[in-house]
Amino acid sequence: MKIRRKLPKPSRAGRPLYLIGYSFAPPICSDLQSWFDLEYGGPIRLRGEPGEATGPDHDSSVVWASHGPWSASFRVSLSSAEAGEWRDRLGWGHSHAGQVVASSTSPGNACDQILLAARLARGLTLLTDGTAYDVTMQAYFNPSDWKDLPLDQFRISNHLRIEQAEADQAGRDWFLTLGLAKFGLDELETFSPIGLPSQPVIERLTDIAQEILRLGHQPKVGTTVTMPSPGLSVQVIRHRSVARAGIPLVLREITWHSLAERD
Repeated sequence: MKIRRKLPKPSRAGRPLYLIGYSFAPPICSDLQSWFDLEYGGPIRLRGEPGEATGPDHDSSVVWASHGPWSASFRVSLSSAEAGEWRDRLGWGHSHAGQVVASSTSPGNACDQILLAARLARGLTLLTDGTAYDVTMQAYFNPSDWKDLPLDQFRISNHLRIEQAEADQAGRDWFLTLGLAKFGLDELETFSPIGLPSQPVIERLTDIAQEILRLGHQPKVGTTVTMPSPGLSVQVIRHRSVARAGIPLVLREITWHSLAERD
């Protein structure tokens, strides 16, 4: 699908993590609640914002979902104007859409909060035979994709991917993460000479992203951090902002070497 240049403005509900385009009428909250309880063990609790009703006649309101100590929010149905903006933006044919939005996270609960949000997006997709779009990963998920991703536990590969593109400077490949932003972190980037194998770079960048998620924070520019788990020494070179496919990205450029090389 073609990615257009501009994102629709964020709604009052917050920054969207997932957009879900429906193949038919939007589901009602009780359907999602029953599905979630069967799939992941309940109870999941749903409530509307103070002063707002939650139900089939109030689908456009913000709904807060809590499952154990974790929470996320979503809107079952966007207004026709919002749904139309996203339809034009994403190039899909869905006239009805919902969204799962970002909730505040802390280093201790970020992975669980994002996992709950992904589970809600999965449910809304499967209940309507629709299509989900992960805004930070810039990736689409159809029902067949979700069936292969049960989301029974947190796996970084379900929430982050590595993109390889041509760098502005000739002779280099550009590698960057897409997905760390949903955890409240800057994306990572690195450069490699053209012609070298890409898989080792992708694997190391994924390992570093996983370790940063575990730590809950990113090292400052100019610092070098030892990461024993992946066996790497990682240096942060610079910090910059770019726009990719119309989406603003905040990036930290890193380099690394194996700890074994210095032994």
